[in-house]
Amino acid sequence: MGFLTYDVNRFTPQQLVALPLILFVASLAVLGYNVATTGMPVQPGIEFAGGTGVTIFTTDTKAQIESYFAGDPLNSVEGGISDGWYLTFAPMSTEARDALTAKIAERYPDPIVNNIEPTFASSLQVQALYALVLSFVGMSIVVFVAFRRLIPSFAVVSCAFADIVVTAAIMSLLGITLSLGTTAALLMLIGYSVDSDILLTTRVLKRKGRLDEKLAGAFHTGIIMTTTTLAAIAAMWIVATIGQVQIVAEIAAVLLIGLAVDIANTWLTNVGVLKWFLERRASR
Repeated sequence: MGFLTYDVNRFTPQQLVALPLILFVASLAVLGYNVATTGMPVQPGIEFAGGTGVTIFTTDTKAQIESYFAGDPLNSVEGGISDGWYLTFAPMSTEARDALTAKIAERYPDPIVNNIEPTFASSLQVQALYALVLSFVGMSIVVFVAFRRLIPSFAVVSCAFADIVVTAAIMSLLGITLSLGTTAALLMLIGYSVDSDILLTTRVLKRKGRLDEKLAGAFHTGIIMTTTTLAAIAAMWIVATIGQVQIVAEIAAVLLIGLAVDIANTWLTNVGVLKWFLERRASR
């Protein structure tokens, strides 16, 4: 188990925090640029932007489908099961939407067409934001009640917040849209993040012994938990990608990104803050 060793004494708290902090600031810059240019931190999917979603069943390739709809506001073409394709179009007028529906029916029989009005999409945006905020606030309250110390509790909450911010920035760079599915993945990520941070903080604050020994034990347990979860989610991503189940593949991708980011935030940022807190308390 030598590859699981963890020697916190090699680094100062400032050195531990430096790399995740740089990544966090860069992620804030990416999200801020997106908000300034598009109004959203991450490119919204059809659920949050509105538009028309169409499911067709055909042997045409993706390139052929894109060529056929070259003159239409086609946003994406996603693969499905049994020669199925899911197409999304930007919001359009009623006349343009009727013309598009007729055009689809000319070439692809029995299409499944779903229209999402921009006003309804806006209301979903608000509801998703409420869900994220309420989940985060609820998590924060539980953490502060559990530890009753400001700095360790703040470290746990900050790491969870950083996980969401950095994951959202990477989603933006990779072109993963913000949909109901990926929003659910971000909500799950809050739980995964807090789980590892609470394990670490509990071991450090509530057990006796040397700091390096407590951290090594927490790291051994925590990294095994995280890598096991990563392996399971990676398997889900592979199966969903091969089966062309786009929404499941995107959920798995967001969780993979978030858990990888959480490893850095937990075992660098949180450890750095805890080490500084305990050294400061010991000096008093």
